Amino acid sequence: MSAPSGATPHPSSSAPSRRQILARTGAVGAGIAFTGALGELFAGTAAAHSPGKGGYGPLVPDPAGILDLPKGFRYKVLSREGEPLRSGEGPVPSNCDGMTALPGRHGQVHLVRNHENRADGRVPVPVIDGLTYDPMGKGGCTALTLDRHGEVRTERVGIAGTAVNCAGGPTPWGTWLTCEETEDKAGTNGYTKDHGFIFEVDPVDPHRSGAVPLTAMGRFQHEAIAIDPRRGIVYETEDAFEKPFGLFYRFLPEKPQGGLGSLRAGGTLQAMRVPGVPDLSAVQETGTVFRHIEWVDVPDPLATSTPIRFQDFGAGGITHAQKLEGCYWGGSCVYFVSSFAHSDEGSAADHYGQVWRYDPSRRTLTLVIVFGPDTDVQLPGESPDNICLAPSGGLMVCEDGEGGQHVFGLTRRGEVYPMARGRQNIGTPEEPEWGEFAGVTFAPDHKTMFVNVYTPGTTFAVTGPF
Repeated sequence: MSAPSGATPHPSSSAPSRRQILARTGAVGAGIAFTGALGELFAGTAAAHSPGKGGYGPLVPDPAGILDLPKGFRYKVLSREGEPLRSGEGPVPSNCDGMTALPGRHGQVHLVRNHENRADGRVPVPVIDGLTYDPMGKGGCTALTLDRHGEVRTERVGIAGTAVNCAGGPTPWGTWLTCEETEDKAGTNGYTKDHGFIFEVDPVDPHRSGAVPLTAMGRFQHEAIAIDPRRGIVYETEDAFEKPFGLFYRFLPEKPQGGLGSLRAGGTLQAMRVPGVPDLSAVQETGTVFRHIEWVDVPDPLATSTPIRFQDFGAGGITHAQKLEGCYWGGSCVYFVSSFAHSDEGSAADHYGQVWRYDPSRRTLTLVIVFGPDTDVQLPGESPDNICLAPSGGLMVCEDGEGGQHVFGLTRRGEVYPMARGRQNIGTPEEPEWGEFAGVTFAPDHKTMFVNVYTPGTTFAVTGPF
């Protein structure tokens, strides 16, 4: 499909031929197709050790039936749903999702982990005085501190009484912004307060951050955030489930880079408009660049009567995308993921995932990677969800789909390889089902990969020759 009006192909996209690389993991038909201008995505990233053409090699079946990894890698279960929190506050909550690894003193690592519990969540985040927003909310975060040897020293509630804490993102000052992926208002699902906000969590002392909604950052189905470390601008994705789909936002804080609690001072929420492009799924050519991106003030950030994506943004309208999920800052740009688009659900076109790059200095938006579909591979429901930069300079991608669940790696050369495969069957032998991966992140020294399994909620530390 040709690029829409107003877009120009990036020069680098015309040189190489369209590439398709499949990662075979032992299951019939398993694989992901990646295409795109990958050099642009990884420009300026470090490459401590680049895996070979086959990644780190085939996955070795785990005798314990929990997690398959390549030869030379090993895992440790740090925390598991239902087990006692080390703080004694209650059991480890269910539905482990987004996560970050923040540096601490003397080589410590602070993990902050979301729990995407809805009103019917199996194991709620324990209600703690001073850390609870809405006592009827079952979501929230837990915080783990690991010593320099990777041993868990503390594990406690970071925030409670929130709802559907999906993803989020770290701040330059060492806290975590956890995002509610819901628009439920007080009186819905038993909630006593409106939900759909971002909250700040201090991993060292959660009582310093408390449970205060950052209302100026908008009330919508939040997914993830990324912060421009130089300007202090916060970028936000919206994972709306029905058409009109979500928007890509930026928040201009009154106190940029102000430290813990500074985002409570407020600011201006804006949504991205790509002139002439109402739906990003219509763009199918990797390397396509849109210039002169516009940012439009959100009429009612609190969505008092109308969800933001339904609001009137003027004659130029606003740009939507289905399943806006992962978001991270790399180099001088922000990257965000559209996990998939299905035309039969209202999208302008089909794909199994896009990675977009916004350059705030040039005000350009570039389609960097497209994940299928393709004529010679069938990937029903498989798509990228949480992503992070890997020590090799490539990506780690959590799969979000049906069947066996994987963490895939993507090298600088565009090669896909299996990094991990979940083996915990949460279904039946007749109808097997596996919990998806989420929250992939690396320790500050890049020697350990942390990742969650959503169900049963489990947090792993993976070490090896990264």
